[in-house]
Amino acid sequence: MSAKLSTCFFSHGFISLNHNSNNKNNVVCYKKHVNPRLLFVPSRRLLPASCKMRRRNLSSQNMRPQGNKPPSDQIPESAKLQPNSDEESEPENSVPNSEDMEHIVQHETTYEDDVNTRVDVEHINEQNLGTVSVSAIETNRDVEHTDGQNLDSLTLPAVTKALAINRDGGEQVSGVQLEDLIGMIKNAERNILLLNQARVHALEDLHKILSEKESLQGEINILEMRLAEADARIKVASQEKIHVELLEDQLEKLRNELIHRGGSGKSELQLCENQNKISKEEALLARDGHVHSLSKEVDSLRTENLALKYDIQALKSMLSNFKGTNERMVTLENERSFLESALKELESKLSVYQQDSSNISTLKVECKDLWAKVENLQLLLDKATKQADQAISVLQQNHDLRKKVDKLEESLRDANVFKLSSEKMQQYNELMQQKMKLLEERLQKSDQEILSYVQLYQESVKEFQETLDSLKEESKKRALDEPVDDMPWEFWSCLLLTIDGWVLEKKISSSDAKLLKEFVWKRDRRIRDAYMACKEKNEHEVISKFLCLTSSQASPGLYVIHIAAEMAPVAKVGGLGDVVTGLAKALQKKGHLVEIVLPKYDCMQYDSIRDLRALDVTIESYFDGKLFQNKVWVGTVEGLPVYFIEPHHPNKFFWRGQYYGEHDDFKRFSFFSRAALELLLQAGKKPDIIHCHDWQTAFVAPLYWDLYAPKGLNSARICFTCHNFEYQGSASASELASCGLDVQQLNRPDRMQDNSANDRVNPVKGAIVFSNIVTTVSPTYAEEVRTAEGGRGLHSTLNFHSKKFMGILNGIDTDAWNPATDTFLKVQYSANDLQGKAENKAAMRRHLGLSSADDQRPLVGSITRLVPQKGVHLIRHAIYRALEMGGQFVLLGSSPVAHIQKEFEGMASQFQNHDHIRLILKYDEYLSHYIYAASDMFIIPSIFEPCGLTQMIAMRYGSVPIARKTGGLNDSVFDVDDDTIPHQFQNGFTFTTPDEQGVNTALERAFNLYKNDKASWQRLVQKDMNIDFSWDSSASQYEELYAKSVARARAAASRT
Repeated sequence: MSAKLSTCFFSHGFISLNHNSNNKNNVVCYKKHVNPRLLFVPSRRLLPASCKMRRRNLSSQNMRPQGNKPPSDQIPESAKLQPNSDEESEPENSVPNSEDMEHIVQHETTYEDDVNTRVDVEHINEQNLGTVSVSAIETNRDVEHTDGQNLDSLTLPAVTKALAINRDGGEQVSGVQLEDLIGMIKNAERNILLLNQARVHALEDLHKILSEKESLQGEINILEMRLAEADARIKVASQEKIHVELLEDQLEKLRNELIHRGGSGKSELQLCENQNKISKEEALLARDGHVHSLSKEVDSLRTENLALKYDIQALKSMLSNFKGTNERMVTLENERSFLESALKELESKLSVYQQDSSNISTLKVECKDLWAKVENLQLLLDKATKQADQAISVLQQNHDLRKKVDKLEESLRDANVFKLSSEKMQQYNELMQQKMKLLEERLQKSDQEILSYVQLYQESVKEFQETLDSLKEESKKRALDEPVDDMPWEFWSCLLLTIDGWVLEKKISSSDAKLLKEFVWKRDRRIRDAYMACKEKNEHEVISKFLCLTSSQASPGLYVIHIAAEMAPVAKVGGLGDVVTGLAKALQKKGHLVEIVLPKYDCMQYDSIRDLRALDVTIESYFDGKLFQNKVWVGTVEGLPVYFIEPHHPNKFFWRGQYYGEHDDFKRFSFFSRAALELLLQAGKKPDIIHCHDWQTAFVAPLYWDLYAPKGLNSARICFTCHNFEYQGSASASELASCGLDVQQLNRPDRMQDNSANDRVNPVKGAIVFSNIVTTVSPTYAEEVRTAEGGRGLHSTLNFHSKKFMGILNGIDTDAWNPATDTFLKVQYSANDLQGKAENKAAMRRHLGLSSADDQRPLVGSITRLVPQKGVHLIRHAIYRALEMGGQFVLLGSSPVAHIQKEFEGMASQFQNHDHIRLILKYDEYLSHYIYAASDMFIIPSIFEPCGLTQMIAMRYGSVPIARKTGGLNDSVFDVDDDTIPHQFQNGFTFTTPDEQGVNTALERAFNLYKNDKASWQRLVQKDMNIDFSWDSSASQYEELYAKSVARARAAASRT
């Protein structure tokens, strides 16, 4: 009965009882004493003890709506109630007495507070668990089925009548009825106690499920992270494995030796540790349930049973929803097991890859050691093999002898049989014995020879080891003597300048300076180490350290000093500056000591000079009958040591804002030439070659031999290079006296007198006469200037001194002019990748506002000084002709000639907004690089051209030259249609006559090949880009000239 009663109260509460009694007052009283929330919020503790716990995923969003709904399955009002077999029916009018009612009401109020409290706690627990996924509870279906049958057949008319409250309260309850009621209450209390215990257990299981879910989610996150790490490691390991496969061919012979050295990996993760963690967390998260006392009064029982009824029905609806989550839990477990197995597999692979990587690194080190050992052993084996071969041959001979001895023994045995019967046989036996003795002696000798060979082999091994040790010692000594390559040229140049500064400041002697310079020439490791050790010390300590290194050393190369008016990039007007820098750098790379002396212009590019500083010394030089002081500055340009002379002259010779073009240029540069030689004299320099350039420093040659050689500056040979014979610097003979030269002695036809005027002197002629070596900038130009037309009045002088005159083609600085590394370009490119050239062409078109509608339209470029020598009338014609033929034209340059500049300014205005022509009448370094890279063709229609660098730079950037056959152009550009020239040298288009017809012919042939044969044009571009126009070949020719001249001078000095 108690089981049925508790089930009835738990499932349906007291609502059906109130309906059956039809007592409105009872309903009102019930509403007053029962918390409405209890009817709609099912308690998680109210679960039957027979419930089974399983892992499920259920979000709080699915739980809350079910908990807030009232039970949907109510007992119908018309349900027929059957009495229990162990209870008797009660009268309809039976009610408790007034004292009992009062007691019931009091306990009902107390119980209402308790119920409210418990419901609030449950509500709070729901909020705390709202965001956590919980495992559902699957109820035993057999228990549910049994409870349903009991509920359908359960009737309590006696209880209903006994609990009905009489509004008048006038009747008494009999003793029998009270005893039945008390029994019912006790049974209900036991059922409630069991239900509360079930609720406590269910809540504990619920918390365990929550904690288990959280731990599982954490493990899944960790597995995902480790899976990502394993993927990354697998990628690294795969790369290492590829590298191992490449090394397998080299390590086949060593693999058997190295197998036992491999290590075994360890797994990083054990799945059982995760399961232990989960079980521990489940044990820690169990909590104690709460047990509430129940009131003995009937009123309290009614309220509690009503709440239990709604809770049970809500839980049933919840359980029906939880049943479907078994499959999701099984899927999750399967996924987890799959991830764990995958992780184990990845960890095993990773351990194998790590082991392979460690083996690889070990193999690399051992392979290097083994190769070194193999090389040493190979030498030893080669020598030992020869000796072993000899020993083997001797052993073979011994083996043959033994065979013969065996045969002889057999013959002796046969002879013994006939010994008694024949004297001849006896004699034969004696002979055989003698032979055996001889054989034994030979065997002994062969054994001795073998022993000697073995001893010789051992001695050779010992000798080899001694030789190896000596070679090691020699290599160590050689390492000390070899040049240091880990320091830039700026470092050695700064050292040279520092040493020269000490000499000028009288801090060291000239002899010590010479020895220290020899260390620098050889880039000796000792002077480098001494400098680095004294880097933070004062100058006195540095000098002391350097002087400790002085010893007699042989100079590794020549000592060359260039005296010039230009040097790129600090002071550049034309090609002279490029030649001075390019030639000096090439000679420096060949191991020669190279220095440069320049005027200190106020308009130089000072940002291109590194470590510029003034020496604490002044050089006095003679000029116009007085001594003038000169301040000396030193610095490095492109890694070269440079001296800058700043004259303290009232006329401020080099503070004019420009390099050339002054009315007193003759005085300016004659002053500089003497001051430069005075610097060399006072610094105690002993150069092998003094190389002067063009008329501005041509004064050096006569000054050297007439004034400074007698003073002790007599070690050098003079080399003079004229870059353009059109500029000779002739002036009145009287002006020559300003620098201290004897006008009467030099103004003679065989010396400096100008060939066209007796009262004028010609510096270029003086340099030709007084120099030991005279050069110009291309072989063809050297031939042209020896004619009356090309020599500009000096052809007779050049022919007279033809033995010391030759032409050497200039080179270009391939580091500065390199499309693969040029930072001025939008896109770098090379001969193997011409896409960058097309992109630069498009970018320059946009930059200059040219039309880009036709990408295939050829672009002709020209970068030049607009002077008559460059064929300005032919450039003007080429602009219009290129436009007529469907091309574009870009000109960059300016003219010092006023009417030419004005003419081209008018053309620039005419084509200012033209789609295909653009004239930029100035020099722009950035734009020049862009034009070389963007142009398809490059025109150089010079009337005469000593060398020309633009055609070389153009070809370096893949721009095909169109040039007139003259001077250096004839030595560097060879026509693609000239069958007399080998195909590998054909690189451009040329014309002979300096007229419009010649330009037209060359342009038309170039346009025709560009438009009609793209493949041939591309091959031509690639061929041009691969031509070597570096200074290396030219510098070698200068090096040979220098060496021959110095050798002749030393031979002459030895004869005297």
